Amino acid sequence: MSLAGNSSQSTPLVLDENRLFASDPTQRAIAHRLYAQVAQLPIVSPHGHTDPAWFAGNAPFVNATELLLVPDHYVFRMLYSQGVPLDALGIPRRDGTRAKVDPRAAWRLFAERFHLFRGTPSSMWLNHVFHEVFGLRQRLDAGSADAYYDTITGALQTDAFRPRALFERFNIEVIATTESPLDPLTHHAAIRDSGWSGRVITAYRPDPVIDPEHEQFPSALQYFGEITGEDVHTWEGYLRAHRQRRAFFASMGATSTDHGHPDCTTADLPIDEARKLFDAIVRGQFTPAQAATFRGQMLTEMAAMSLDDGLVMQLHPGCFRNHNQGLFDKFGRDKGADIPVRTEYVHALKPLLDRFGNEPNFRLILFTLDESTYSRELGPLAGHYPCLLLGPAWWFHDAPEGMWRFREQTLSTAGFYNTVGFNDDTRAFLSIPARHDVARRIDCAFLAKLVAEHRLDEDEAAEVAVDLAYRLPKQAYKL
Repeated sequence: MSLAGNSSQSTPLVLDENRLFASDPTQRAIAHRLYAQVAQLPIVSPHGHTDPAWFAGNAPFVNATELLLVPDHYVFRMLYSQGVPLDALGIPRRDGTRAKVDPRAAWRLFAERFHLFRGTPSSMWLNHVFHEVFGLRQRLDAGSADAYYDTITGALQTDAFRPRALFERFNIEVIATTESPLDPLTHHAAIRDSGWSGRVITAYRPDPVIDPEHEQFPSALQYFGEITGEDVHTWEGYLRAHRQRRAFFASMGATSTDHGHPDCTTADLPIDEARKLFDAIVRGQFTPAQAATFRGQMLTEMAAMSLDDGLVMQLHPGCFRNHNQGLFDKFGRDKGADIPVRTEYVHALKPLLDRFGNEPNFRLILFTLDESTYSRELGPLAGHYPCLLLGPAWWFHDAPEGMWRFREQTLSTAGFYNTVGFNDDTRAFLSIPARHDVARRIDCAFLAKLVAEHRLDEDEAAEVAVDLAYRLPKQAYKL
């Protein structure tokens, strides 16, 4: 399946065994020894956005463009920034239609501009996919575009490249998808009933029925009531509906909830005030400040439910989503127009922590897109409160530099064991082994530096490396 020799002008695609390790020979040698102990560990993917339909139906992926380009906003946001219209790539529009685009032509647009990704995480992930998954040995560019497209698309039509076969080939022990409370989870039921041994679980993401400023909130709330049989226009009925759906998600394998709020405001209102606020939300007569308070109250309510049902709570705040209004109007959410914003945690989380921060059976995993909070807020918080753990460097910081900064700035206050290892948080299924490999290499390089500086013995570093790659995510997410 290699492209080697297809063109006299071809440039070899090589994955150097020393990638992401220090140039210092002492540190590099230690990193190699540590990496050898984690490189082949099973992948635990406790939070992500792959499509469960892939594993339920196990149908072949259609072609290179539909698999590697269309779903990946990391990729097409860069192309868009350089003037490539999303319609030219065949990205689905908000109304469900798509421009009539030859997928090969879209792939050529991507290949001609692959140089735009030099030095980015996307380049590392994609080259890993090309080299390790498809056996390609020539760099992607305009000259190799068609050969790439044919090789990848041809491979995808074989049984070895169906979703379940790739899941097993990638040595994935468990993967979590993320669904709305309105999702019937039919794909998860199909996976469970199929007899296949692959473990694909769901996670409860209630944003559409918790965020009053979500464009789907009124209709989502209505349907929320219909599927639960509860009067969700009353405060008590609304909370009962959440408990019911959480129980259903748990029955389908969920071990966690996830909350993508604009900030991490929490609130703990007296019940009469909570009812009054909810009534304003339901009537659609609320201010932005009231919307923020309601989201904050619901984080505290979700924490209370987690204490009851044991679901691990995740908070992914600090993103101005859909910043490009024109693009959102035409193409909808998750089209590469999300931008990080400043986020405050110490005061924002206090109402929730005053109530649940010392509960040994409650677990809240915090993420951030504001790196300035690592050493000032998040590390010290997680280094004190029993309920708090730190999620890994996320989204825009899911890169070698971001992972390194995360470790440097949180180690002194949170240590390694108040973090949850790595989760890939991706829609791009084939990039999962690449993302985990990058995280394992960076952690081994970081640990090698500590060993070389005599801050850790190598046997301790080896144990930490295994914990970060495998044991901590299983423990944190109750897997």
